[in-house]
Amino acid sequence: MSERIHLAVALDGAGWHPAAWREPTARPTELTSAAYWRALARTADGAGLVLATIEDALSLGGRSFEPDAETRRDRARGRLDAVLLSSFLAPATRRIGLVPTATTTHPEPFHLATGLQTLDHVSRGRAGVRLVAGSTPQERANFGRRADGPAGLPASGRVEDDPALLAAFREAGEVADVIRRLADSWEDEAIVRDLESGKFLDRERVHNVEFEGEFFSITGASIVPRSPQGQPLITALAHQTVPYRFAAEHADLVFVTPADAGAVGGILGELDGGDDLRVFADLLVLVEDSRSEAEAVWARLQERAPLTTDARVVVGTAADVVDEIGALAAAGVDGVRLRPARLPVDLDAIADRVVPAAAAAGILLPDDGAPTLRERLGLPRLASRYARQEVGA
Repeated sequence: MSERIHLAVALDGAGWHPAAWREPTARPTELTSAAYWRALARTADGAGLVLATIEDALSLGGRSFEPDAETRRDRARGRLDAVLLSSFLAPATRRIGLVPTATTTHPEPFHLATGLQTLDHVSRGRAGVRLVAGSTPQERANFGRRADGPAGLPASGRVEDDPALLAAFREAGEVADVIRRLADSWEDEAIVRDLESGKFLDRERVHNVEFEGEFFSITGASIVPRSPQGQPLITALAHQTVPYRFAAEHADLVFVTPADAGAVGGILGELDGGDDLRVFADLLVLVEDSRSEAEAVWARLQERAPLTTDARVVVGTAADVVDEIGALAAAGVDGVRLRPARLPVDLDAIADRVVPAAAAAGILLPDDGAPTLRERLGLPRLASRYARQEVGA
């Protein structure tokens, strides 16, 4: 761990506060437009942020287990598919990693894996995914193939006390495994392109994954050739023991929500993911020129639609946000993911004020020019597990 860290951003509709769409700086008529998302991605890219996550869900009410999530009218509703959106944003950006959110319950793992490999190709090695285990009853109803599943956290609040949630995390682990296996199914040298002999493909370097799990099985190889990173970056959000174990076993990067910098040590101890697991702490931020202005805006938002979150909330100036980032860096995280309360205004403040101030304070790792997201995060490019020293040996 280093005291110089990366900054990332989490993009979600009009912002992370449910009342953000009603702010005068919001663009509620543009939330499903290409121009809106291109502008957000370019702002984050130009600021030098290492990656942007893009939220997604498979029902109108999002990931909420609230009974009225589908019917209430005071929330921004409607979203673009995060994986497809990321592929659109790839050629519109230069350096930033693109990390769409994907549930592991309903999409076919093969389709998810090939979509991520495609994103890695079109972004030239900047693809990742944030895997979400389980689904809400509304999401299950939209697909109609499963009746049983999680209904929210149990009364204890602990994932390990709900068999449905435990099964969801086992399934998510299988999906993560298959994403990596399918990415490995083509070796780097599989495509020959020998015009003289007419040989395009060395079929001996394309391998069937032969996966048989508790929840699904896959026999064949990916339809997408091996992409620049080898394997896309796999990330997860973790709040407690079972998700921490999932992240330590299956993820390259985990987002955590410490109540403050003092809680980081305990989380790192639970993760124990080794040297190749990157840990980013989440901060939900609202930034104004003065703390009093920020607090007035926050009070207005909370009056309209109170926000409930386990992420630490920072309402104040850019200097206040940088102080929190610095404390988290000193506590041992590898990065901080900022959740803008309002979009685009808080993202603009991050780019124009927070990032320059954090850089001036010596907190940020400079962009070293590494070509892929994995390399930029200091993670290795893994060789295909199916590769042999000599073909036919």
